[in-house]
Amino acid sequence: MNPLLIIKLTSFKKELSIAFSAILLLLCLPIIAVLSITNVNALTKPGVILYNGPSYPGDEYAFGNCTYWVALRRAQIGEPIPNTWGNASQWAINATFDGYTVDQTPSYGAIMQTSNTDSGLGHVAFVESVEPNGNWSISEMNVIGFDEVDYKELSPSAAFQYSFIHEY
Repeated sequence: MNPLLIIKLTSFKKELSIAFSAILLLLCLPIIAVLSITNVNALTKPGVILYNGPSYPGDEYAFGNCTYWVALRRAQIGEPIPNTWGNASQWAINATFDGYTVDQTPSYGAIMQTSNTDSGLGHVAFVESVEPNGNWSISEMNVIGFDEVDYKELSPSAAFQYSFIHEY
């Protein structure tokens, strides 16, 4: 057999395997990208969900963050908020400027806000309920992980740590 033919066949096999590997990598990249931004462990945590429901057209806050979730929840109950409040740490002051009531009393549909978390960016959550005994429940996003919604119940004494933003 001609030695040049053997070299060409070996070279062709090598080129073919490189091309196949490159195509395989390109096909896998979208899957790798999705897995890198999704916390797969959240699917097995009790009480935690990855939000994949509908958005609403007026929500301009960054998807997967606490501000996005609260703006969405407020729209769902028919009380949308402005898209101009910025980071969660600024919500109480901006809400006051927009005529909302800000106090330390939780109520259904109120926005729980604090400035003392996430390196100064703050945090907001949606007050889901207030029980007769004073316990109150919230839903929040991006505390456990990006795009993860969790629910917590807090005691009446915890309310003094937060600001609550209410409709006018």
